[in-house]
Amino acid sequence: MSTTSNKRTNPDACPHAARCGGCQLQNMTYDRQLRWKQNLAEQMLGSFGRVEKIIGMDEPTHYRNKVQAAFGRTRDGRIISGVYQSGTHRIVPVDECMTEDRTADAIIADIRRMLPAFRVTVYDERNGTGFLRHVLVKRGFSTGEVMVVLVAATDRFPTKKPFVKALLEKHPEITTLVLNVNSKDTNLVLGEREIVLYGNGWIEDTLCGLTFRISPRSFYQINPIQTEKLYDLAISWAALDGESTVVDAYCGIGTIGLAASRKAGRVIGVELNRSAVKDAIANARRNGITNARFYAGDAGDFMRAMAEDGMKADVVFMDPPRAGSSVTFIESVATLQPKKVVYISCNPETQARDLAVFAAHGYRAMRIRPVDMFPWTKHVETVVLMSRVKD
Repeated sequence: MSTTSNKRTNPDACPHAARCGGCQLQNMTYDRQLRWKQNLAEQMLGSFGRVEKIIGMDEPTHYRNKVQAAFGRTRDGRIISGVYQSGTHRIVPVDECMTEDRTADAIIADIRRMLPAFRVTVYDERNGTGFLRHVLVKRGFSTGEVMVVLVAATDRFPTKKPFVKALLEKHPEITTLVLNVNSKDTNLVLGEREIVLYGNGWIEDTLCGLTFRISPRSFYQINPIQTEKLYDLAISWAALDGESTVVDAYCGIGTIGLAASRKAGRVIGVELNRSAVKDAIANARRNGITNARFYAGDAGDFMRAMAEDGMKADVVFMDPPRAGSSVTFIESVATLQPKKVVYISCNPETQARDLAVFAAHGYRAMRIRPVDMFPWTKHVETVVLMSRVKD
């Protein structure tokens, strides 16, 4: 698949497409992208049932509420910021991206311009010297709150106070500013140590009518507009009756489980990441939700233990990573024998593999629908409702 923009086939193509590689469908108009993704979903999942029409975006640009930029220097010493070229650590200078939040892009560009005046150096990967490695910006689309995270190789920041003051004067919309220290030789952007320079160190946003706290390292859906459509679809297909017991496997910070709690009798969320579980518990408390409980652990083991204890679940929500689920996990779902499974996937290829395993355990796909979460990229999200058709 070509990653080169094509002004003939798409006059609105991004000028960075040929070098960046982050958006693989720049040669297509948005309508054509939706047809391409619909066709992909039908190819991968059509053998399990009719694939309903993809849910696209009304405004398929500037949808990313999280923006991060790498900082470096050119050979002639000029400071640049932007994205790594796909598959490399070469920085493609980018000030504006058609998928990124405009406010975030403007803040990052201004930070880069401010660095020389405050004698702030940028990190050099080759010799491990310099200060600023990345800048991460998260914005709550509903609340307007803005978090800026300066990712640095050290906590030594002599011009910290005047720099923070100048940045806040230039961008008063910033509600919190955090210094994240990452001194390791690693591909991970964020380190484990954080120093709050301004504000309280987190922001809040609303999703599906609920309020979620977002910290520098917490996961939050990149495209909240489409996430609401995705979750509304998944929850409506589950047809919860107010007494249903729901298991939210791979629950993360509890977004879909908490959204479903308003129509369920009780929600049980399970997640391996203990930090995410703490966030889920805090989010339940923040929203006054009392019928949801979250546990740290392997969801497959948890469901097998539920079955051994004679517990039942009416619906299992699952949203695994791109690699999909596992035979062991699917067997644990089958052991619990929920009436319905709602499988949200970011990779229809691995989802098709998993649906075949579910079919062998008595579950049939009843409805299938793709959702475009990441316009201009080749990625497509798919929701499948399965029902148990045999014991």
